Amino acid sequence: MAAVSLLRAAALGLVVLASALPSARPWSKEGHVLTCQIAQGLLEPDAAHAVRNLLPDDAGGDLSALCVWPDQVRHWYRYMWTGPLHFIDTPDEACSFDYSRDCHGPDGAKDMCVAGAIANFTSQLLHYRHGSADRRYNLTEALLFLSHFMGDVHQPMHVGFTSDQGGNSIELRWFRHKSNLHHVWDREIIQTALADFYGKDMDAFRKQLEHNLTKGTWSDDVSAWTDCQDLSSCPTKYATESIGLACKWAYSGVREGETLSDDYFDSRLPIVSRRIAQGGVRLAMFLNRIFGAHNRDVPPPSS
Repeated sequence: MAAVSLLRAAALGLVVLASALPSARPWSKEGHVLTCQIAQGLLEPDAAHAVRNLLPDDAGGDLSALCVWPDQVRHWYRYMWTGPLHFIDTPDEACSFDYSRDCHGPDGAKDMCVAGAIANFTSQLLHYRHGSADRRYNLTEALLFLSHFMGDVHQPMHVGFTSDQGGNSIELRWFRHKSNLHHVWDREIIQTALADFYGKDMDAFRKQLEHNLTKGTWSDDVSAWTDCQDLSSCPTKYATESIGLACKWAYSGVREGETLSDDYFDSRLPIVSRRIAQGGVRLAMFLNRIFGAHNRDVPPPSS
């Protein structure tokens, strides 16, 4: 237990400092919070216990309280290496993701993309054992990175085109204010939905998403969403889904400088909502598999 206590104390110091910084903007804060809330509500007892054990005390056992932490620290010197892990740049107009072609950092380093990051932090968390941990890894950080990146890989514009940086350089207007295509998918659609339909009440939005998972629109799809033979390869599937959605729904018909409003919002909100829900369901599946009592994905003990 000493190793876990040390890790939790270290993470708590980082979280306290991070809270003073403005966040970066992959999925909005709301998108990440919703993903992590949905996931935590679907955890089985072993996974729920492990998550509570790894979270710093200040989190109060709430994973969603720290789901934006990786955004808050990505520009710190110590964590600058994590910047490329939030996204994937794919060839313009290819509308496909090829891991060997696309998962690399700006310097060509392999596995430096969001799909590679999910696989890496999953591998680290698989070393968790009944309250003890492999001292090579900070498993608190690994939990926070995995939870955040599972949200990012489900945001279609995080698997976008190289030349426009996932829509960041496509400037336009969202209703009456300036924005860009990446930010429309990160936050504008979510925040407009919250304001228009939920009285800015996050709990109401979450409950609607959870209703759609259990009794509504997606109830027949959830089992297919969690189909994953190998935790290390499933992030490639999720990234492939995202670039397909980016081509079909995000980029399609959009011209730089135009104003996006009701038509775009009404047709894209169901896509954004579904991706948030999928991210939550799949994060729960990963954590249940990682921390489950009968985990078939567990690596051999460290020597």
